[in-house]
Amino acid sequence: MKREEIKPYLIEKLKAENCLWSYDQSSIKDIDDDVLIELVMIYLDIEEINMLFQLFSKKKVKEAWLRNVVAQGERYYNLNRFFAWYYFDVKNPPRYIKSMATRMLNKKSVA
Repeated sequence: MKREEIKPYLIEKLKAENCLWSYDQSSIKDIDDDVLIELVMIYLDIEEINMLFQLFSKKKVKEAWLRNVVAQGERYYNLNRFFAWYYFDVKNPPRYIKSMATRMLNKKSVA
């Protein structure tokens, strides 16, 4: 799939999974990159998650994951362990996730 086809494809997949129900249909194509990354990582399959790395840099995906998924704490603990190990080569996923979740929560409480 060509790079310019990936974002519309991912948006259509999210629509099919009913993940964008709260969005105005005319503005869905302008969805924020961080929100797109978060929703794909939480609701879609590994094939679509892999597409994120074709569309965005690994650094951008990781930052969005930390801010939006890891920061949700225990809710996605097992999913975050997998992402840490599989995509981001983290040596000790449980410790890393706990540390990063705490850091993200502290950043939000300061802001």
